[in-house]
Amino acid sequence: MRAIVFVWLAVMLAACATITKGTTQVVAVNTPGVAGASCTLTSPAIGTLTVVTPDTISLPKASDNISVRCSKECYQDGAGVISSNMEGMTAGNIILGGVIGLGVDAVSGAMNKYSPEIQVALIPIPGCGAPAVAKRNGA
Repeated sequence: MRAIVFVWLAVMLAACATITKGTTQVVAVNTPGVAGASCTLTSPAIGTLTVVTPDTISLPKASDNISVRCSKECYQDGAGVISSNMEGMTAGNIILGGVIGLGVDAVSGAMNKYSPEIQVALIPIPGCGAPAVAKRNGA
């Protein structure tokens, strides 16, 4: 009976990060001082997603970094990366879940976490959008 209880506990606690941290994460995408920019997020895990800043998006966790490219009229395009790092709770598998828990966390993506926010700088293009100055006759 004890063996059955032990196996049941091991299986239930096998995937610490999957249970405690989940398989998705909300990430904020901002272009400081430039609201309304269109940002395209790309990675093998998520494919291609587009948001308009400022925004938050729920992303499935994966080991791949996410490329971000933002654009807005009269601004130079900006780019950045949402980094994927190992979730600290994955270490709990060494103690409680072993190989099974590590495998579950790896397959589900829960052993990873993204930076919670990305800020992409957009630089204004000089003279773009400025009203044209009318020339005077004879000037």
